[in-house]
Amino acid sequence: MTSIKTVRIAIVVGEPSGDQLAAKLMPALEERFAPVSIQWSGVGGERMAKLGFHSQFPLADIAVMGFLPVLGRLRVVLRRIRETAQAIISLKPDILVIIDSPDFTHRVAKRVRGALPELPVVDYVSPSVWAWRSGRAAAMRRYVDHVLALLPFEPGVHERLGGPDCTYVGHPLIERLAELRPSRSEIELREGLPLRLVVLPGSRKSEIRRLMPIFGLTVERLLKMGIEPFEILLPAVDHLRDEIEQMSRSWLVKPTLVFGEEAKLAAFRTARAALAASGTVTLELALSGVPMVVAYQVSFFEGQLRHVIRVPSIVLPNLILGRNVIPEHIQGECNPVQLANSLLPLLTSGPERNDQIAAFAELEQRMATGTQSPSELAANIIASLLNR
Repeated sequence: MTSIKTVRIAIVVGEPSGDQLAAKLMPALEERFAPVSIQWSGVGGERMAKLGFHSQFPLADIAVMGFLPVLGRLRVVLRRIRETAQAIISLKPDILVIIDSPDFTHRVAKRVRGALPELPVVDYVSPSVWAWRSGRAAAMRRYVDHVLALLPFEPGVHERLGGPDCTYVGHPLIERLAELRPSRSEIELREGLPLRLVVLPGSRKSEIRRLMPIFGLTVERLLKMGIEPFEILLPAVDHLRDEIEQMSRSWLVKPTLVFGEEAKLAAFRTARAALAASGTVTLELALSGVPMVVAYQVSFFEGQLRHVIRVPSIVLPNLILGRNVIPEHIQGECNPVQLANSLLPLLTSGPERNDQIAAFAELEQRMATGTQSPSELAANIIASLLNR
């Protein structure tokens, strides 16, 4: 009897978002390689563990954000980089897939490539070389064979910057279009409901503290501008509930807090417009067909980074569309007067609102991946590298 060959795949993630991507990729790879079994190794999180992945150490050891928290755990992170690379080198897998978190995963890949120069390395999620530190693209060629891009313009960026081969496989949100996209009846219902504004001040404590007061004053200004009575829905994360409730007590219109992914998407389907902090949520809103104004404010030190960021917008839908259809207000421009003035025309039918809705349909077309999901496309490229 011929024994079934085992494919050895090492996956290294550095934070929960990478764990989510890997948890979708693993079943796609198993289906792609069936009936050949897969032996997993590397570093993963809870979602991967539920699929039988045994992580070399808990993801919490390295999943830290912010300059000071990283500095405080620097010795642990550096040790984990060395240990992860050495374990992969010892196991000699057939392929290494690194997912996002370039400060961790790329350092692992460099060490592995130095010891195993023939091992194929795939980077799932391109670093933001289109925004800053563009020299990273060419540098990646030394230790990455193929980049799997989440944004449709990234392959062209890597080609222009001399980066590795890069293929657009699709953003994870594409797999959730059925949840995000409102039906025709929901769109009609949205227009007939009392005016609802979704407010999204972010999911980090620093974002909440900076944006909640500004958003509250923006709501007050909308009332003074004669907007009809309206409701505010505020999707929130559980760990910031107390802070958000306390900071919203002074708002003239008290927001209704909603929790959980399902409640958030339900809020999107009934919202006339949104006021949102910059982030992936702007892509969720666009794919849900919700016109929006985007705001962001950071510390003075972080604000100086704007001088090294080389993009015409910080809003993902704008970048994908190649034009700034969504108004954005950053730093000093993030104030109640400008935010309210940009929101006002989105709350009633008019050219500004119609332009965004038309652009969102174009956005969906640009992000489409055909009949295959992002995970399936990613699995196909990984398999082709192994076969090669």
